[in-house]
Amino acid sequence: MRKKITNRERRRIFMWMFMILILVSYLVWFGIDYGTGIYANNKEKANLEEKYQQLLEEEKELSSEVIKLQDPDYVAKFARDKYLYSRPGELIIRIAD
Repeated sequence: MRKKITNRERRRIFMWMFMILILVSYLVWFGIDYGTGIYANNKEKANLEEKYQQLLEEEKELSSEVIKLQDPDYVAKFARDKYLYSRPGELIIRIAD
């Protein structure tokens, strides 16, 4: 024999189900929000690591340039090529590309 469910018991079951539904909805929403945050952080991390590698390459180039600029012969050649300085008695003829 089955026991008949009263209106009061139905209301109580409905309230519990409603509260559980709200809790599950909140947890799902929180999980999705947390997951999108993690995805955004990983994407930003990848971009920053790429920028870091580029900066390391630039640092290597600049370090080698600093070492080269400590050599007086290189500095003289660099100044002649880049800034059109000349030695005494030298003429600079520039040819258009």
